[in-house]
Amino acid sequence: MEFKIHGFKIMKAFICLLSSILLICLLLSCRPMKEKSASPSIRLATYNAALYRNEEGELQRDLADTTDQQARYVAEIIQITRPQILALLEFDYDQLGTALDLFRRNYLGISQHGHEPISFPYSYVVPSNTGIPTLMDLNRDTLITGPEDAFGYGKFPGQYAFAILSMFPIDTAGIRTFQKFLWKDMPGANYPIDPSTGQNYYSPEAWEILRLSSKNHVDVPVILPHGILHLLVAHPTPPAFDGPEDRNGKRNSDEIRFFADYITPGLRSEYIYDDKRTFGGLPEEQFFVIMGDMNADPADGDSYNHAIRQLLVHPSLHHLAAMEQYVPSSNGSYENALKNPRKDKDNLGNPWLDTSVWGLRIDYILPSSRIKVKQSGVFWPESTDPLYYLVKDQASSDHFLVWMDVALR
Repeated sequence: MEFKIHGFKIMKAFICLLSSILLICLLLSCRPMKEKSASPSIRLATYNAALYRNEEGELQRDLADTTDQQARYVAEIIQITRPQILALLEFDYDQLGTALDLFRRNYLGISQHGHEPISFPYSYVVPSNTGIPTLMDLNRDTLITGPEDAFGYGKFPGQYAFAILSMFPIDTAGIRTFQKFLWKDMPGANYPIDPSTGQNYYSPEAWEILRLSSKNHVDVPVILPHGILHLLVAHPTPPAFDGPEDRNGKRNSDEIRFFADYITPGLRSEYIYDDKRTFGGLPEEQFFVIMGDMNADPADGDSYNHAIRQLLVHPSLHHLAAMEQYVPSSNGSYENALKNPRKDKDNLGNPWLDTSVWGLRIDYILPSSRIKVKQSGVFWPESTDPLYYLVKDQASSDHFLVWMDVALR
C-alpha cells in the first residue's frame, strides 16, 4: 500500500514537471523571432544643384580645376549631409560622364571648409531629352530650332540633365530608361487644347513624335546589403512658361502620372515600354523609392490638377508619404515663408516643407510602403545658422538638398 502511494506521488511530480516544460516551450514559441541581422539604415538624397551651364562643354571647363565657387558650395552641402545614394539634378550631361568625374574628383573628393571628403564609387549619367531638336515649331514662334522646340527645353543636348551617385553597386544591366516613350502612347493623355480651336495644341505631325519625358524617367536598381532598391528618378518640366493651353502644366502632370502608373501592377502599367521596347511596369514586391524635382507642390503653385497628389496618395507608397510626421522639413523654409509670404491661393501649403527659394515643396523622396522611414530633413539653414552662407542669395542653388534615412523592412 505504501509503495502505491509513493508511486502515485512520483507520477504526479513527473506530470507537473512535464507540464512546466511544455508551458515554457509554448511561451518561447510565442516570443517574436529576432531578425538574423537588422537591415542597416541608408541615407538617400535628391538635390537640384543647378550645376548647368549655357553652353555645351562649359560645365566641364568650370569643373576642370577646384576654383568654381558654386560647385564648392554644392560639394560642401553634400559632404555635410553625407548621403549614400544621391540623385543630382540639373547637372549637364555628356556621354562619357567627364563632368561628373571632374566633380567627384575636384570637389567631392577634396575637403570643403574642413569637411570630410565623400566618395561615390558608382555612378550613372542619365541621357536627357533636353536640347535634342525636333525640327518642329512647338511654341508657335515660327522657329524650329529654339530651346522650346526641343524634346525637352534646352539650349544644347543634355542641358539640365541628371545623374545618380551611389556608394553601393548599381545593377547596370537592370537599368530601364524611358527617354523615348511617346506622350501619345499614354492612355488618356492630357494633351493640351488650343482654346481658339478646341483641338490639340500640337500639330498631328508634332504629336506623333513628342516624347513624354522632358529629361528622362529611369529605374536604376541599386544593390544594397539586404536587397535591391529601385531608384525611380525623374525631373518633370515646370508647369509654367506656356499659354492658356497649359502645355507644360499638362505635360508635368502626365510625367508624374507615368511613375504612378509604373508602380501600379496590372492594366495601369501594361502600356509602358522602355527604350529597349520592353513593356510593363515595376514587378510586385520590389523595394523602390521615387526621387527628384517634380516641379509640383501639393497645394500651391501652377501645377495642373494638383499633379503630385497622384503619388502622395498612391497605395503602393509609404503610408506616411502624404502626412507630415516623416516629410522632410527645415527651419530655413519656415523663416523664408515669414520673410516672403505668398498670397491668396499660393499660401495653402505647410511652409516647413518647402524645398525651393520661391516657397514651394517640389523636391521629393517618396519611399514604397515596404520601406521603413527613420528620419528625414531638408538642408536649409536659417539665417542665424553658421552654415547659412551655403544657401544665402542662392549661392549654391535655388533648391535645397532633401535627405531621408530608410531601411528595407
